[in-house]
Amino acid sequence: MVIDVRSPKQEQIVYPDSDGQPMAENTKQFELIVWIKENLERLFADDEDVFIAGDLLWYPVEGSPTIRQAPDAMVIFGRPKGYRGSYKQWEEDNIAPQVVFEIWSPGNRPSDITRKFQFYDRHGVEEYYAYDPQTLDFMGFQRREGVLSPIDAIDGWVSPRLGIRFDLSQEELQIYRPDGDRFLTTLELDRLRQQAEERAQQAEERAQQAEERAQLLADRLREMGIDPDTL
Repeated sequence: MVIDVRSPKQEQIVYPDSDGQPMAENTKQFELIVWIKENLERLFADDEDVFIAGDLLWYPVEGSPTIRQAPDAMVIFGRPKGYRGSYKQWEEDNIAPQVVFEIWSPGNRPSDITRKFQFYDRHGVEEYYAYDPQTLDFMGFQRREGVLSPIDAIDGWVSPRLGIRFDLSQEELQIYRPDGDRFLTTLELDRLRQQAEERAQQAEERAQQAEERAQLLADRLREMGIDPDTL
């Protein structure tokens, strides 16, 4: 007989998969969250031990469901890809997200910003990036000597963990992959895909036309009594 040694208190602990808050307060914030999260997904698509999520509740402490945060995007190295209703750190080899991103909205108060920073600092985040699309302010923090410290020269900064580079020389924040390609929007990626398909189709049509011309020439040579296979 198997005896359940869990206490009634342990059985009653619930870790909700939602905090009841919207993912974004406006279309711009939503677009930026998706832009960062999806490009990171593509960047690490071939690495099965890099888990990336957007707006997923992270519970760092077992038994404390009120200690939680849902970064706009977070990257965890050393954890497999796959579905999660929330990220319970004690079920994930106690690995905290190493990199988190936040996109600020007009509804974010200074107290919200401070609270999130303190949470990420306390619970082991190695790199923290925050962007305000209204003011175009971009801030970065890196863990040094046990605490998150400001990155002074953030323009051109290359993330030690992700290998991506941040560029503030344009009207809006731009991010570049380690191979030098720029992070693209879903619309830009779709246009590139369409262009690639059109080029492939044109190449196929040219190859078919060349084959038809070769066949026509061979037929004419045969009409002249010349075997084209002997040429």
